[in-house]
Amino acid sequence: MKRIITFAIGILFIVLSAVAGGQRVLFIGDSITDGNWGNSCGTAKPSSQRTLWDMNHIYGSGYMYLCATYYQGNYPEKEYEFLNRGISGNTLEDLEKRWEEDVIDMKPDVLSVLVGTNDIHFYLQSDKKKPFDFAAWEKRYRSLLDRSLQANPNLKIVLGAPFVANTGNMRKSADFAERDSLVRRCAEITERIAKDYKAVYLPFNKMFDEILKTIPTSKDTYWIWDGIHPTPAGHKRMADLWIECVKL
Repeated sequence: MKRIITFAIGILFIVLSAVAGGQRVLFIGDSITDGNWGNSCGTAKPSSQRTLWDMNHIYGSGYMYLCATYYQGNYPEKEYEFLNRGISGNTLEDLEKRWEEDVIDMKPDVLSVLVGTNDIHFYLQSDKKKPFDFAAWEKRYRSLLDRSLQANPNLKIVLGAPFVANTGNMRKSADFAERDSLVRRCAEITERIAKDYKAVYLPFNKMFDEILKTIPTSKDTYWIWDGIHPTPAGHKRMADLWIECVKL
């Protein structure tokens, strides 16, 4: 009888382990992360309104997809679970509004955040009566990470630097210099936060600076087609950097 009970417990453990799967890796951010995951059709649909069962479109297209395919394709025995929670047009404030549902409730083991470009974009579109509040932006960012660490003290955090480039239609923008300066300030803050939280920092901005400077192409849109969104080639380089630095 004891052998039967022991055997049954062993089988139950195996089944529960299989159900539990491996590490859960969650990406959150704006359109660069979004990539039309869950059949969003280019809209900013909330996660609850996206197709969560269609594995053909579950990750969308972009660096997040490439990271997931790398780990899931090469290490099936580890049963990594990836989640895309990027939503086009989102700012840090938008992430805050859905943090409980799209981050805390998902119980990730690894959290990858890329945000900042839209914060500056919408600020530049405003009347700009006051300077961009970097102190408030940093405080909000830290608060979100604190909430996640409170829910999971062992959470591995990955923070990506926001970036822009003077390519494509962005070349027609009269405020590119200001935009570039403000986005770089957000990147500096992100790097400081990453250091304080012992998080993995991904210098996407410096990566693209180097690529655009050292790899000449016939079209300036080869890596970032509109000054904000990477092409497939750009997303591949982002994924390579993520994989190299994060090391799941």
